[in-house]
Amino acid sequence: MKLTDINRVEAFRYMGMRGEVPENIMTLADECESRLITAASPKYHWVYADIADIFDDTVTLSGHKLVLRGRDISAHLNGCLGTALLCATIGDGVDKLLRTVQAEDMAKALTADALASAAVEQVCDIAEKEIGERFEGKFTTWRFSPGYGDFPLECQGDFLTAVNAMRTVGVCVTDGGLLTPTKSVTAVIGISENPIPQKRRGCGTCNMREKCTFRKAGGKCYE
Repeated sequence: MKLTDINRVEAFRYMGMRGEVPENIMTLADECESRLITAASPKYHWVYADIADIFDDTVTLSGHKLVLRGRDISAHLNGCLGTALLCATIGDGVDKLLRTVQAEDMAKALTADALASAAVEQVCDIAEKEIGERFEGKFTTWRFSPGYGDFPLECQGDFLTAVNAMRTVGVCVTDGGLLTPTKSVTAVIGISENPIPQKRRGCGTCNMREKCTFRKAGGKCYE
């Protein structure tokens, strides 16, 4: 797959910008977007897993070592019969570009990083659309990633094993639970036979709520 453009509205939100974007930042965005699209190698892979059991703070999956822990992920998947386990990335070429840009100019580095974050979310959106089409007639949750709420990053190793991420998309995990390439995402999407109550996404489910620049400015990054 190939990205032809990057969602600048999302990128500018990641940068904490509200209202009209200064001309110099738009110029940086033009340059960074072009370089990112050239450097990126977007990929995603997902697998379906039946849910064996859901408890208050644990979800077990049939045929997988991966256990989803935390009250938030258990609540998110309540009523679901299975999950789509997703891993998406825009590749290590972007990591190399971000290091290069950081040495050139910090404003450019901030712009490139925000655009890269928006780009990997676009890849996730494409994957999520495919999952919805694959399970047409069923109902899906929004995607929920390790690190949200009390869903711990420590599951990343087993998560990547479950989706065979190293072979399929070239994503690994550090000892600290961080993904490499850095602009990579793992996420869980619940699949249900019945309509799923629309739980509102909010700052209370995000482990970045105390550091978030959107929140401090009175904004939000969810709909």
